[in-house]
Amino acid sequence: MARAALFLIDGFEETEALCTADILRRGDVDVALVSLDGQPTVRGKHHIAVVADTLFEDLGDADFDMLILPGGTIAYLDHAPLLAYLQTHDQAGKLLAAICAAPAVFGTLGMLKDKAAVCYPGMEGYLTGARLNQKEVETDGHITTSKGPGTTIPFALRLLTILQGKSVAQRVAENFLVSMP
Repeated sequence: MARAALFLIDGFEETEALCTADILRRGDVDVALVSLDGQPTVRGKHHIAVVADTLFEDLGDADFDMLILPGGTIAYLDHAPLLAYLQTHDQAGKLLAAICAAPAVFGTLGMLKDKAAVCYPGMEGYLTGARLNQKEVETDGHITTSKGPGTTIPFALRLLTILQGKSVAQRVAENFLVSMP
């Protein structure tokens, strides 16, 4: 079974986090909601409290196929252990995904150099070295980025396609009453 870690930090965008986790779980991806705040309950940008499955400091040597950052904030840049974890994952060529403001983290870390990427309008300055475009969702190599809350379903279906294949993503899309992007 594919495994993904979706990181939550105070101010995360609820739609991007919860809808992505929901779609991936419907496609039989083992998604761990990981709190970066040192406590299980994390408050989103719109003050919705979400209880994470685990704390970052309790991950130990857990191995994930994909690491996912929902947007709403770039506070991830203040979490040095997460940044090191992302860099290790990137250097190993493992799957990374970010939506909305969160691609700024990858850009700041130099992970998007010479890669096609997208982000929330106005955040482009953080995508150092990226080739920007206007797609809703962009996958270049092992990194997937997306624009924002309204692109969450296509983003999540892309991640599901990458992790579980097109037929699984198609089944989930049909059950969700949306078309595959």
